[in-house]
Amino acid sequence: MGGARRKDIDGSEGVPSFYGKELRWKREEAGFTLAQLTEGSFYGLSHLSEIERGERRMPRELAEHVDRVLETDGFFARRCEDVRNARRKGHAKYFERVLESERHADAIEEWCPTVFPGLLQCEPYIRAVVRATHPLEPQERTDEKVRARLGRALIFDEDDTKPEYWVIVHEALLRHPIISPAEMAAQLDRVVALARRPRIIPQVLPLNCGAHPLMHGTAKVLSFTDAPPLVYTESPYSGDTIDEPGLVKQYRKAYDRLRAAALPPEASLAMIEEAAEDYRNVTPRS
Repeated sequence: MGGARRKDIDGSEGVPSFYGKELRWKREEAGFTLAQLTEGSFYGLSHLSEIERGERRMPRELAEHVDRVLETDGFFARRCEDVRNARRKGHAKYFERVLESERHADAIEEWCPTVFPGLLQCEPYIRAVVRATHPLEPQERTDEKVRARLGRALIFDEDDTKPEYWVIVHEALLRHPIISPAEMAAQLDRVVALARRPRIIPQVLPLNCGAHPLMHGTAKVLSFTDAPPLVYTESPYSGDTIDEPGLVKQYRKAYDRLRAAALPPEASLAMIEEAAEDYRNVTPRS
């Protein structure tokens, strides 16, 4: 096949971007189109295109397929783990699949009974949660986790209509000041500011709601245009991604019932604003 002239590739770039450009150069040098390179694999050309742009990780089975077709002696299979490590820097390994899925989801529906979800947390709140969970870790490791979690929320700053984000939080979170009153006010103000955007909808489950679905833990439902939905559940030191259709359906039904038990979005927003104002009115201790 024809040989393409190698384009300049900046090795100082982030690992995913460098890896993607190297893949594109090798593909073009061999004279393959995206469709031709994916032929015989279980992945579509859009998936491979996003890898070349540094937007998506390379699954190992696809990397092995690419190495066979391009005769690259295992290069992409060896380096795909480097890309995965770079992408999840500051995040737990068990969170890797969800970390990528958030960026490609059409809709995210989340229930958080004990802390505000990571996508809504401001820096002081993140730091308090991380330090409480890992009190003995080095400060630089905590700082890395804070930066990583703040980076996830950038999906809301992009000029796009996706993902639509629907979140249900327990009223107890509004009343539980794990950071200073001023910082709690800022945390709640962030939720309000995000809720002013059309694609972000918070609801509050009131304290007096009684028994309700999903009482025993968190749930995040991710939906996609071109892939089956996923559910992610998490405890302090582990997480589980669920793709079994029957279980996903059960979680979705439970989430719908929980949404029906929560306050309407307008009333929820008013409650969050009122709680923020209450924190602002707290008299500082002398």
